[in-house]
Amino acid sequence: MIPRAEARRAVNGKTGTAAAPIRIYGDPVLRRRADPVEAIDGELEAVIESLLASMAQARGLGLAAPQIGCSRQLCAVNLPALDERRQRPLVLINPVVETLDGSATQEEGCLSFPQLYAEVARPQRIGIRGLDRRGKEIEIEAQDMMARVFLHEADHLNGVLFIDHLSLIKRQLLRKQLKELSRRAAPGAGD
Repeated sequence: MIPRAEARRAVNGKTGTAAAPIRIYGDPVLRRRADPVEAIDGELEAVIESLLASMAQARGLGLAAPQIGCSRQLCAVNLPALDERRQRPLVLINPVVETLDGSATQEEGCLSFPQLYAEVARPQRIGIRGLDRRGKEIEIEAQDMMARVFLHEADHLNGVLFIDHLSLIKRQLLRKQLKELSRRAAPGAGD
């Protein structure tokens, strides 16, 4: 997820890992439900490092593994950009949203939808649990923008995109932009 009006800070720390290209709307991997992570091993660690590098390079607030072409239940949230008390991004494996409360509408964007923003209603407070990158179970309570980012990334892991939260009329108004993005994501479109 990426906000338009809010300043973004880069993720702290450099991994030395190359950033993977971010998949654009129209790429089928974005519509698939990601597979659960079964083992935390060297292969997964490489995906995590690539995910973090990609999020840092794009200056995003969050990024889900399907957005870099990996259909695994894995996402990262740029906590330092959301809470100045946090020093590192959070990696969340096999996340499960457990509680939802309240409602707030705010402009949202997505790294897989360059230059496209829309007002999206989401719960204002959430409880979410999953595993950290070491396999330790964690539970997080979040509200406002942090809750929005966690929900946005959890949606990606279920093949749900932020435009799916828009009314049919709003999606129709964005039809031309969505068609252009989908064309860019088609195989060979960038050749």
